[in-house]
Amino acid sequence: MKSQFTAEFDSLVEKFAELLTGDASPEMVEKIKIWSIYNHIHKTMPALASHWNQSHPESKAEIRALYEEVRKLNLELKERHKSEDPSPSKS
Repeated sequence: MKSQFTAEFDSLVEKFAELLTGDASPEMVEKIKIWSIYNHIHKTMPALASHWNQSHPESKAEIRALYEEVRKLNLELKERHKSEDPSPSKS
C-alpha cells in the first residue's frame, strides 16, 4: 500500500480511538484495531468467531477483557462529556 494512504488511515484509526475511548496513545490505537477487527468478524462470521473462541480460550478471555475495557472507557468518556457540557436550561 502507498505510504500516504497508510499514514492517513492510521490517522483515522487514531481519531476513532480518541473519540471512542478518550485515549489516542499507540497502545490504545492497537487495542482498538484488534477490537474493531474482532467485532467485525464476530458480526459477519459468527461461526468463525465461535470456533476461534473454542480453540483459544485464553485469547477469548483477553478479547472479553478488551471489550470490557473499551466499553468502560467509552461510558466514562460519555459521562465526562455530559458533566462538562450540561444542556441549556429551559427558561
